[in-house]
Amino acid sequence: MDIRLTKTEDWMLLKQVRLAALWDTPTAFGVNYQTAAKYTDQQWKDRASSAGTAFWLAFDSDRPIGMIGAGVSGANRYNLIGMWIEASARGSGVAAQLVDAVKARAMAQGFDGIFLDVSPENARAANFYLKQGFAFLDEREPLESHPHIIVQTMHWPGY
Repeated sequence: MDIRLTKTEDWMLLKQVRLAALWDTPTAFGVNYQTAAKYTDQQWKDRASSAGTAFWLAFDSDRPIGMIGAGVSGANRYNLIGMWIEASARGSGVAAQLVDAVKARAMAQGFDGIFLDVSPENARAANFYLKQGFAFLDEREPLESHPHIIVQTMHWPGY
């Protein structure tokens, strides 16, 4: 398994994985498939450049099988976003490797922790993050792409 930060030239791979994620689990993300499918090639290139929000892809040989993103919010929080693993690779340990990449970058950039939002009803994801050292905070809000779904903030306090 190879985990690597995306570069501009990875934009088509990032687009492929992101759209697969949105198609597979449409209620797990803050953006919907229809919106992301309309992004221009330049928007995908900008995302893949990791200049603002950083993205990592997980590869099995040369085939991308998962992704994760992270970036700094307006409240100066380092946020984990958009994690997804294709169904055939779930439970293989790739998700933990992706989270470890985000943890390493957050620490290298001087952040003392990581935040994320997850629906507590998404038990598999919530339990995974608990095992990775995240804990629920008393912060809730509607998911932007599906306002009927309430997400709760989780926090990993760093080392």
